[in-house]
Amino acid sequence: MSDFFWFSDEQWARIEPLLPTDTRGMARVDDRRVLSGIIHALKNGGRWADCPREVYGPKKTLYNRFVRWAERGVWEDIFAALAGAEDVPDKVFIDSTCIKVHRCAGGGKGGLWRMVSASPKAAATQSSTLSAMRKAARSF
Repeated sequence: MSDFFWFSDEQWARIEPLLPTDTRGMARVDDRRVLSGIIHALKNGGRWADCPREVYGPKKTLYNRFVRWAERGVWEDIFAALAGAEDVPDKVFIDSTCIKVHRCAGGGKGGLWRMVSASPKAAATQSSTLSAMRKAARSF
């Protein structure tokens, strides 16, 4: 079980009071088990299907609990309580190689677009991508 994430007793003692306790309907899967599964999924690329059922429970339970707690603000409460318990760093660096963005955020296809000029001097000078305002200003 070394490859699986599991909260220690000390960590769980700090987190457990912050979790919602209202239960309705069927018996709940243990919160410690579910929260450990959520952390395991997030540490391994966010794939719920990669969480072993025999360790963390059903992947649908992990996902549903994650979404419901997000809607209720439980995650913000947990992060605020844990951040207040220790020194907060002045700067935090994020490795952008593992952050997924929407396909529109990366720019368009086709590479850099340059304006072709009849003047050899203007053609020799390289500039960044031209905006519509810059083109309009040159036309006057």
